[in-house]
Amino acid sequence: MSRTSDILLTALAPAIWGSTYIVTTEALPVGYPVTLAALRALPAGLLLLALTRCLPPRAWLGRAFLLGSFNFALFWVLLFVAAYRLPGGVAATLGSLQAMMVILMARDWLGTPIRAGAVAAAATGILGVALLLIGPEAALDPIGVAAGLGGAASMAAGTVLSRKWQPPVSALSFTAWQLTAGGLVLLPFALIIEPPLPPLTATNLAGLVWLGLIGAAATYALWFRGVARIEPGAVAMLGMMSPVTAVFLGWVVLGQSLLPLQGLGAVIVLASVWVGQRANRTSARATFARHRPVLARNV
Repeated sequence: MSRTSDILLTALAPAIWGSTYIVTTEALPVGYPVTLAALRALPAGLLLLALTRCLPPRAWLGRAFLLGSFNFALFWVLLFVAAYRLPGGVAATLGSLQAMMVILMARDWLGTPIRAGAVAAAATGILGVALLLIGPEAALDPIGVAAGLGGAASMAAGTVLSRKWQPPVSALSFTAWQLTAGGLVLLPFALIIEPPLPPLTATNLAGLVWLGLIGAAATYALWFRGVARIEPGAVAMLGMMSPVTAVFLGWVVLGQSLLPLQGLGAVIVLASVWVGQRANRTSARATFARHRPVLARNV
């Protein structure tokens, strides 16, 4: 499959993730971020494990739990907190900082050189996302801002380490390992620190099914597939598709205002994503080869 096809398939994941903000605020009960994150991760992970019938070898358990914590447990809890306390566009702007964080982390952990074009594309994309926030609803909350920044850092670390630690299994199996591990990490915290969920309505259940099956199992399989094939900085730039979707859905579904300047912001984001793909295209195969793990002999 061509690199263009890989990019388009990978971009589909963050485009769908943009619906997380509206589903969280409109379809899920408020005040249960850890419980909802666990319900999103664990059932989806167990379903994928049942479908793939591929358990992680003992040597990979530590990595699976670390990646599951970065990509799902910590990231989703902070994402839910940010979504509850901030407008979707504000939370998405903070999340867009992930692209810059990935560039810096990839240098230290993968040896990927920092290129001026990649940094410029990331900075321009962040500016474009910020323009999407023009409007009276763009309020700030300190806890929400901290959660948004922490979530961006968590996902950035998970993206880079998922590239560094690539097991010789399918993307579905790799996703199953991480979702299950992340859900298991979240489960005891959900039981200890949060009250029981109220009776779930049909809308609540539909929201959880969407976030679990589509927003987790299917899309993260596409995402980790892309992480294995595309440069880390280029993958991170694709994450900026999420705020564009979030703001578009807010306009279409919730009737939020959409000013011409916000339209300009969307154009800037899409242009920066395109430029970022070219700027980040390097000799990724050589870098990946230096860090490709060797599966234990007893697998």
